[in-house]
Amino acid sequence: MSLQLLAHYTSFDQAQFDDHAESRGQAGLTLLQRWKADDGSQWALFSVNDQGKAADWLDREGALDHGPSAHHFLRTV
Repeated sequence: MSLQLLAHYTSFDQAQFDDHAESRGQAGLTLLQRWKADDGSQWALFSVNDQGKAADWLDREGALDHGPSAHHFLRTV
């Protein structure tokens, strides 16, 4: 089973998202897919190599107000 992270961004800044690509990579996250909703919010699906590192990244990004507004860790079945 593979672990993935589904993240919801109620406001999305493409430049800021791109600027944080390295920190996502260091947290073991790889972007698989991104969707834009009709309300302008965006959803991103990441593969996760290390849940602990990913959780730490979410905490840091949230503290800096850069992270997703909601997220869920999911396992394929």
